[in-house]
Amino acid sequence: MSKFSLSLVALSLSSALCVPAYAAQVPSGTVLAKVQELVRGNDAEAPTLNPLKAEGIPEMHILRDLFEGLVIQDKDGSVVPGVATSWETTDNKTYIFHLRHDAKWSNGDPVTAKDFVYSLHTAVDPKFASPNSWYLKLTGIKNAEAIIDGDKGVDDLGVKALDPYTLQFELDKPVPYFVAMTAHTVMMPINQTAVQEFGDEWTKPENMVSNGAYKLSKWVINERLEMVRNPNYWDNKHTVINKVTYIPFESQTSAMNRYLTGEVDITSDVPVAMADKLKKDHPNAYKITPLLCTYYYAMNTQRKPFDDARVRKAISYTIMRNVIASGVTKGNVPAYTFAHQDVANFKATAPEYSTWTQQQRDKEAAKLLKEAGYDKSNPLKATLLYNTSENHKAIAVAISSMLKKNLGMEITLDNQEWKSYLTARQEHNFDIMRASWCGDYNEASTFLSVLTSSSDKNFPSYSNPKYDEVLEKAQSAVDLKSRNQFYNQAEQILAKDMPIAPIYYFMQSRLVNPKLGGYPMHNAEGRIYSKDLYFKAK
Repeated sequence: MSKFSLSLVALSLSSALCVPAYAAQVPSGTVLAKVQELVRGNDAEAPTLNPLKAEGIPEMHILRDLFEGLVIQDKDGSVVPGVATSWETTDNKTYIFHLRHDAKWSNGDPVTAKDFVYSLHTAVDPKFASPNSWYLKLTGIKNAEAIIDGDKGVDDLGVKALDPYTLQFELDKPVPYFVAMTAHTVMMPINQTAVQEFGDEWTKPENMVSNGAYKLSKWVINERLEMVRNPNYWDNKHTVINKVTYIPFESQTSAMNRYLTGEVDITSDVPVAMADKLKKDHPNAYKITPLLCTYYYAMNTQRKPFDDARVRKAISYTIMRNVIASGVTKGNVPAYTFAHQDVANFKATAPEYSTWTQQQRDKEAAKLLKEAGYDKSNPLKATLLYNTSENHKAIAVAISSMLKKNLGMEITLDNQEWKSYLTARQEHNFDIMRASWCGDYNEASTFLSVLTSSSDKNFPSYSNPKYDEVLEKAQSAVDLKSRNQFYNQAEQILAKDMPIAPIYYFMQSRLVNPKLGGYPMHNAEGRIYSKDLYFKAK
């Protein structure tokens, strides 16, 4: 965390002199295994392999292997060069990136500044309708918001290729952490020739042209996705893993069993019920790492009775966070604010209810719900949406039991597969919904901006002009102290309005093959680049 925090400060300086970021850093004397083939368990089937359309963690894991943006991250979460070797700014409004001359597409063509311009023009085009439009607005790139809203043309976007290897961004306002934001998948380049030749089918293995350390070789939906080394990748000589296979698992138990039989090298999670036993029986394989994600329940503020803050508060207060974080999920940290407790350079003031005993919270919750017209004799009925996962189900069952016991609520659990869940989420077709937000960059706004009125990721459909105003002031603040004061105000507004109920901050548990080297233990955003890994001989 500390190294990445320092890197954010460095990024706002007048220039950044960067050293190459090599792939697998194999310690001297290490004997490598003859077979370097990695099998990774993934949370679900990827709904897309177009980086401009990616919005979920499962596809982002894959895309970081297939594509590379201007910057990436190292094992500690620090921003390091990707396609760009260095960058500079004098005012945090104009940024110039210098691209490496040896960056190539998997077909051997050079990756140039024009590729990034084309990709960004595509991403902001309202006809393309990227689900990451909210993020592009957040970057502050000049005219991005107006273009996405249909008020200007894509050629007005504040990005320009000064020459084949120099890319310039102009922003509407200073954004000191802009460089870190360019690591998002929506800011990765896509190959114009492949897109124009194959249309929506350019992401098929036989058509895809990518610029990452790997290229797609096979994709069997709901079974496996395979990729092999990209010999044209600029740092291919330092890459060790020759083949990467992703297997989608919506059952953590299935992933665990495949790991224990030697078929999987990294799981995306572990079954909650098995956590203690796995930790005891496989101490060299059981890994727990911090993760810059907040697990929360969103309440549909546009649907009665969840348009009433008293109802939303009652639900939030009744959730026994300690039980969920330490008991049901094992090893996570109770959350009372949306911004993660370990986000760089910001510590939110905990809301008042976080200091109450659970008895006090339950009493206040029952009082609020009764004021809203509901009690055990007139129960509030609601549907709780979650995507297929043993862990999500365990949490939903536990919380519905808490709501039933304290508030008399009648909760119907609605389990949907990942793609159906995404559709319901996008269409706001739910009463209460499980969700989690993982930082796209290490700064408080990556969380708080999600709940602004204009955000496409505002799942509870929350709208408060005061909240929007405070976030806008935070984005315009030139010093860290002022910005944090606005962030703190935003958290206080959320605690008052309660559109979401923060539940816990993530600690990520996985099973990792002990022979696998280079596994990142301190990347708080959970980014695992396969190019950084290697298998040691027995």
